[in-house]
Amino acid sequence: MLYADKAALRTNLKVNLLRIRERELNFYTNNCLSISTQAALLAGFAWYGLTEVPFTDEANDIVQTVYLVVTTCIMGLEMLTVVNATLCAILGPGLALRGPDGSMHKAVDGMMTHYRFTFACFSLGLLCFQFSALLYSWMQFSWELSVPMTLLLMFAVHVMYRSSVRIYAQLKLDADTIVTGEFDDAE
Repeated sequence: MLYADKAALRTNLKVNLLRIRERELNFYTNNCLSISTQAALLAGFAWYGLTEVPFTDEANDIVQTVYLVVTTCIMGLEMLTVVNATLCAILGPGLALRGPDGSMHKAVDGMMTHYRFTFACFSLGLLCFQFSALLYSWMQFSWELSVPMTLLLMFAVHVMYRSSVRIYAQLKLDADTIVTGEFDDAE
């Protein structure tokens, strides 16, 4: 009887820990789906910028070339974001659900790692998007229009950066203080 109670307690603890890890899994899955949607939108804008933007003979060839390179980088970074986020959102829960014992922990830890890289790709693509808009203004308009547009875009990038730093500083978790649902031998 005592052995059965001990086994039942161990099983209940394991089930409760898995519920906690499931919340983490859902957190990363939802984040991946959200970032994937936004990245797809930006990749679509980049595709439009590559295929539909008219080039004029008066525009500087270097500016046009840099515009094409930066816009291609946007599309590449954002498509990489879409692929990574989608794979994480599909394969992570699949591993957690159908994998062997311990797969929930492996899935959550893997999603956490890959989400960081995916978010970095998304952020870099967003920065390139602003730079592409700046290049577009210099490619399509006279300098009298391009200078104010450049100043406004630089101000927008500055505000985005400051806002991001402020939010990150207020809400970030240090690596040594992150609490997960996984128990290790020290706990």
